[in-house]
Amino acid sequence: MDQIALKFEFLMNLAVDVGEIVSMGQGPLGERRVVSIDGGTFDGPGMRGEVLPGGNDWQILRADGVLDIDANYVLKEEGGGLVRVISQGYRYGPPEVIAAMARGEDLDPSSYFFRSILRFETGAPYLDSLNRTIAVATAERKARQVLLSAHRLL
Repeated sequence: MDQIALKFEFLMNLAVDVGEIVSMGQGPLGERRVVSIDGGTFDGPGMRGEVLPGGNDWQILRADGVLDIDANYVLKEEGGGLVRVISQGYRYGPPEVIAAMARGEDLDPSSYFFRSILRFETGAPYLDSLNRTIAVATAERKARQVLLSAHRLL
């Protein structure tokens, strides 16, 4: 079977404002947490707009130290189109780096792993290509914000 080379093109940068971590306690898979999506912005070729408040990032802090992320939120493009974002990924790193992150310290994103797969859903005809898009994002955690750089898988 012939190999298909993976190719990517820049899709957008997102700056997602987040709330406090709310721990729901230990469950069978680890510590269940939820973080509110409080707003933000996004910008890419041919589109830009805001992240609407009201989404959530459901997380499981696993026993092996990996944070399993499952976020859902809505983008409002400046032309009025609404886009659902489904973002699933992992964040992990050395314990001292994760502890500094928990204290809100500004860290070099190369000191930890934070990646996400993004899928989209929209009814806006001019954004229809997003309904067929899978994107891979690198991410950086700030004290009250997550910065993502998303690249469309071609």
